[in-house]
Amino acid sequence: MTDLCAEDLATIYAKPTPRVIAKARPAIDAHARKFIEMSPFCVLATSGIDGSVDASPRGGGVGFVHVAGPNQLLMPDRAGNNRIDSFRNVVEGSGFVHLLFFVPGIDETLRVGGRGTLSADPDLLAAMVEFGKPPRAVLSVAVNEVYFHCGKALMRSKLWSTEKVPRSVMPSISQVIHDQTSLGEPESQEIVEERYKAQL
Repeated sequence: MTDLCAEDLATIYAKPTPRVIAKARPAIDAHARKFIEMSPFCVLATSGIDGSVDASPRGGGVGFVHVAGPNQLLMPDRAGNNRIDSFRNVVEGSGFVHLLFFVPGIDETLRVGGRGTLSADPDLLAAMVEFGKPPRAVLSVAVNEVYFHCGKALMRSKLWSTEKVPRSVMPSISQVIHDQTSLGEPESQEIVEERYKAQL
């Protein structure tokens, strides 16, 4: 396999249209705000000081990421695995973050980029209680780029199709990690899901 270079890309892909370039906006407008307020799920991407990149799923109730202004988002951090790779990248790395928002049933997605900072201010945490618990920290994003992605990727994948893969085709995440690491004891999917619910 031969790796492509920049010149190769220019022969394979046409230049983007002016409209595609212009759709990248410097702030959250009314359409982007509505999309974020409908979204229960996003992917957070960050870059580390060593050049590493982390992408992790984030979710909550509809509109769990708060639009604090045209250039500020506030995302509460809920219980997880405590690796905090994303947050280490924010405080130790470049600080640059990108969020990709999804709304179930809508094929378009929304990408938001900016620079992140973290806060554990008690008043801010108290204002973002969900599932009966305050977040552990809040990620504030100073937004400098916002744009919608077309729906072709989700249409190709049929992500919102009613045809679902049975959960039984995969072992529980506990079993998977036990097989990979030989650490801990494998648990059934039912036990894993009960623990998830207790830790939301």
